[in-house]
Amino acid sequence: MLTVEKLTKNFTLHILNGKRIEACKDVSFTVPKGGFLGLAGPSGAGKSTVLKCLYRTYLPCSGSILYESASGATVDLANLNDRAILDIRTKEIGYVSQFLKVIPRVSALDLVMEPILERNGVSVEEARERASGLLKRLRIPSHLFDAYPATFSGGEQQRVNIARAVSWKPRLLLLDEPTASLDTGSVGIVMEILKELRQEGTTMIGIFHDTDLLESVTDAVHRIC
Repeated sequence: MLTVEKLTKNFTLHILNGKRIEACKDVSFTVPKGGFLGLAGPSGAGKSTVLKCLYRTYLPCSGSILYESASGATVDLANLNDRAILDIRTKEIGYVSQFLKVIPRVSALDLVMEPILERNGVSVEEARERASGLLKRLRIPSHLFDAYPATFSGGEQQRVNIARAVSWKPRLLLLDEPTASLDTGSVGIVMEILKELRQEGTTMIGIFHDTDLLESVTDAVHRIC
């Protein structure tokens, strides 16, 4: 589904007289449809940068990201225009960041319902039922469903973050340390959900701080130096 060739990203720090920082260089790997690739490497190696380039939060400096879309066409995510990227992200690619960033004063339930309604074409009732079930499964107390995640603990926020990303069952799911702030029980639940998504055909690329967990849940691990 995805072939990355010589992906490179640098940053220019204008406040430091144009100093250039090399975030990642010549990263290459492939991910088959339905596969789960882990990204490993020391802190600062550029793992998160790679995921952000795939999602096009960052614009790569060079290289290609060949993605087989749902239509069957192969597109280069590194060079697509912004409108086309937004369309693919909206319809096909999910992303779990290390931190939940949402609009203030939107309830946890509404946050998880929103992508289901936008992408799956179901009724409000069905979306609410699906979102509620996912939040309950991720051990978010029901009395917090109408509360604002900004008031939640870090672990609760991350569980809402995960619920929002997986609720609509994307074709490609990018995971940036999804379990870093979670307790052991919650980690197990997240792994069960990811396993179910894979069985339904979702392709995944993930970064996990826990090396044992990384190697146990992925098909292969690509190391970035």
